[in-house]
Amino acid sequence: MQSFIQYLQMEKNYSIHTIRNYERDLIAFTEFMKSIHVDCFTKLSSNHVRQYLTFLFKMEYSRKSVSRKLSALRSFYSFHQREERVKDNVFSFIHLPKAEQKLPNFLYEEEMMQLFETVSGDKPLDQRDRALLELLYATGIRVSECSQLLVEHIDFTIGTVYILGKGRKERYTPVGSFALDALYTYIQDGRTKLANKSTVANPFLFLNFRGGKLSDRSIRTIIQKRMDQTATQKKLRPHDIRHSFATHLLNNGADLRVVQELLGHEHLSTTQIYTHVTKERLRDVYKQHHPRA
Repeated sequence: MQSFIQYLQMEKNYSIHTIRNYERDLIAFTEFMKSIHVDCFTKLSSNHVRQYLTFLFKMEYSRKSVSRKLSALRSFYSFHQREERVKDNVFSFIHLPKAEQKLPNFLYEEEMMQLFETVSGDKPLDQRDRALLELLYATGIRVSECSQLLVEHIDFTIGTVYILGKGRKERYTPVGSFALDALYTYIQDGRTKLANKSTVANPFLFLNFRGGKLSDRSIRTIIQKRMDQTATQKKLRPHDIRHSFATHLLNNGADLRVVQELLGHEHLSTTQIYTHVTKERLRDVYKQHHPRA
């Protein structure tokens, strides 16, 4: 197991969160192996795999969880097959259950405007929160990516931001004028005041009230607090700003592959979920406004 974890870290460049999920799934599987008296990975048979599938469904795991666990084990055996530690990958013939197709939640454009109205103050933290919201909506970047941004990653001359995404993949994303204005005000004023509260120079773009780095958990808390101040009755999460970014681009005629690049998706199929959202929106507009709908 340890050699597989090292492979995920060194060769695959997976995030700590992803690696922990893999490790958790593998440890849970070893507990199952003990329960059916199998003491070695090389002794596992297709019959044992079927027993494991039955166990997972009896435990009422969601299809998404089952798929993730099987995918982790398939990768585990594939790695050790490559290293010639096991002869066969007993999970290679298992079809992963199709995940439920849930449409991503998003805010309409007028709801985004309500969200921006919650950060209209001139205090350093208000300027920071305004810059945060504007940047997240302007670029569609993940909260985890946002927390790692340095001041030098913003290029005001050409209006771009450098992003180090999942799997340490790099990309440059354009930033709109509203976000650039909010960032400039924050960097020149609010951020300077926050940075002065710390005796240690901090290169990160977004700072907390002590002048230290703002963690991704803190960013989520801040955005969630601002969302709760809006009039909408929807249950919203910070990640829904990313969904809103993609949905609004497609609603206004953006090409799907462009949106894929902007979001940093490796596969187009991941981005295609947003076409379902826009179709729902078009259907609603049609029903409301067509005289014979």
